[in-house]
Amino acid sequence: MNIQENISLLPYNTFGIDKKAKYFVQATTENDVKSALKEATKLNLPLLVLGGGSNILLTKDLNALVLKIEIKGIKVIEENEDNILVEAGAGENWHDFVIHCIERSWGGVENLSLIPGTVGASPMQNIGAYGVEIKEVFHQLTAIHRESLKENTFDWKACGFGYRESVFKNDLKDQFIITKVIFKLSKKPVFHTEYGAIRETLREMGIMDLTLKHISDAVIKIRQTKLPDPKVIGNAGSFFKNPTLPIPIFHQLKESYPSIPGFPNQGGMKVPAAWLIEQAGWKGKTFGKIGVHVHQPLVLVNYGGGDGEDIKILSQKIQDSVKAKFGIELHPEVNFL
Repeated sequence: MNIQENISLLPYNTFGIDKKAKYFVQATTENDVKSALKEATKLNLPLLVLGGGSNILLTKDLNALVLKIEIKGIKVIEENEDNILVEAGAGENWHDFVIHCIERSWGGVENLSLIPGTVGASPMQNIGAYGVEIKEVFHQLTAIHRESLKENTFDWKACGFGYRESVFKNDLKDQFIITKVIFKLSKKPVFHTEYGAIRETLREMGIMDLTLKHISDAVIKIRQTKLPDPKVIGNAGSFFKNPTLPIPIFHQLKESYPSIPGFPNQGGMKVPAAWLIEQAGWKGKTFGKIGVHVHQPLVLVNYGGGDGEDIKILSQKIQDSVKAKFGIELHPEVNFL
């Protein structure tokens, strides 16, 4: 295990923010993770975990030991006529894992194509897109307890999944490091095309017979149209969660704003944060080297050389203006470091 000092994290975050880590180490095995935890204790510094760096905003240099999870490997654990259990290392690129599954006709994650990040972050964030969330294909995960260094197994119930939430972002925040995840995928998949523009995009592509790859291709096309490529413009995808409003509150807002969109869910009505932000006048606004994306107001961007603290301040101004106009609080999906 090679521990490096004063390392720029520019290559390790999709926002493209140039901040440094006091110490930096990569883990390719569970034992590497345990060794890094011991080393952080010796250094009397916090240990911060990086996956794909797609859900963080660096606002300062980090006086910490930064651990980059690079645990790889995909293997079949168990299968029957209908389903298959597939284990993936936490350091596997998420989209690469999705393509791996599609190529083998394992259904369940095709709607989650092109989401940035790693396998290990997927249950932590309960990532979701186009009508599908990780909790629908999740089976269990293994995570190392930071203090005891013991490996623990978490099943579906223990993860406490919510909208872009899990127990690892709440009650167990900063207590465990995820090392591998097992997904329950289908050999007889059910296609989900009812959400967003998937059906319309499939028609535009001239696709009549549905396959996992066709759905994935449609999702990729939609995402590439709506969202900027982090390799070109620094960003972390959707910066804010879509708020869910009680139905009576939504109907009150509907009277004042007849065009406000809403989608029923278990908590009430989910309102697109992008719509709220655009109505508050932020879409396409630029402020020096940072701004709000011209096509997707849910995405804050770094045009090059921007500072994380400035992006954080911009996000707070957006939250304040949406609260003032609609009485709705927006909550970031992105973690500030």
